[in-house]
Amino acid sequence: MSDMLRAPAETKYADELDYLESVDTDPKPSTWRLSPKMIRTFVLGSDSSDGPDREIAQKWFGDRGVVERAIVTLASDRGLLLIGDPGTGKSWLAELLAAAVCRNSTQVVQGTAGTTEDHIKYSWNVSMVIAKGQSRESMIPSPIMTAMETGTIGRFEELTRSTSDVQDALISILSEKYVSVPELGGEDGIVFAKPGFAVIATANSRDRGVNDLSSALKRRFNFVQIPVVTDKASEAEIVRFRTEELLRRHDLQLDVPPSLLDVLLRSFGDLRDVAATAGSDDERLESALSTAEQIGVLEDAVLHSDFFGDRTLTARALGSSLVASLARRTPEDSAILTKYLTGVVGPRSQQEGGEWPQFLDAGLDTLKALA
Repeated sequence: MSDMLRAPAETKYADELDYLESVDTDPKPSTWRLSPKMIRTFVLGSDSSDGPDREIAQKWFGDRGVVERAIVTLASDRGLLLIGDPGTGKSWLAELLAAAVCRNSTQVVQGTAGTTEDHIKYSWNVSMVIAKGQSRESMIPSPIMTAMETGTIGRFEELTRSTSDVQDALISILSEKYVSVPELGGEDGIVFAKPGFAVIATANSRDRGVNDLSSALKRRFNFVQIPVVTDKASEAEIVRFRTEELLRRHDLQLDVPPSLLDVLLRSFGDLRDVAATAGSDDERLESALSTAEQIGVLEDAVLHSDFFGDRTLTARALGSSLVASLARRTPEDSAILTKYLTGVVGPRSQQEGGEWPQFLDAGLDTLKALA
């Protein structure tokens, strides 16, 4: 795993998956590596009622019911569509579920405006076609087709980013469970899905209206809404979890004071309140202010402190990182952040002291440099 920039979940947590599989005695679909209960334990972590003697770390932070509904959908004949705001952990949950069900989370199609039907079905190795003609050997299966042939899970990220004709290519796959290959005849002309095949798709709720799903495609998916984390304790746990992961990944021995995590969480909470009461888009930051963006701000500050500081996260590094990451439009975002820093952080730094004065000074200095 040391030679991977980012190991997939089935590699990263292979030891846990092996252990859970060895002690799993609950009923499960015939092709699944783990039972639904053990998959839930793998994703949400173990508790006293789950049974395993070994502690299993929590990997996704959210509603237990969301995970259970997702698992039940995968055991059915329908596709699973995880939909929610940016930063709610849709892709991470999809990866964990695929890793637990079939030990392969890497069969992924990324939806973009440039995604074509070939990315969902198949394409051809041109040199082999010229040399030997069209055959199964010269065909290049898509990740979704590979999942069909192996009876595993295929993932489709950002489904609503792809055009309607590309989306509709999924309809026959989800309903008929096969892909026709007109170029080939006989038995090679149809690729049937094996038992265990399923599709997990994700969609950004803020992309509604970009490429809406057709009614036919909607009927073939179970929609599972991923709510925004509003509980401060849960969000703090997510940020701490990702911070520890970041430090391990970069092999950093760096101190992250809890007081600075509190500054970060409160700042994002304040800015979300500003966005909620804004009367127009010009009065709210372009950033979605998601938990994922909080983690990005913290990662930037941690790496800056390690490379150019004294190996301790400082309020100045955090303040500078927050402003630099969130000031995406000039002058709109700069004006919003200036108003926030002078109107909210300024009085708070005088009343509470602590890390806030340095955080304020760094934020204002960064805004001046961006002007």
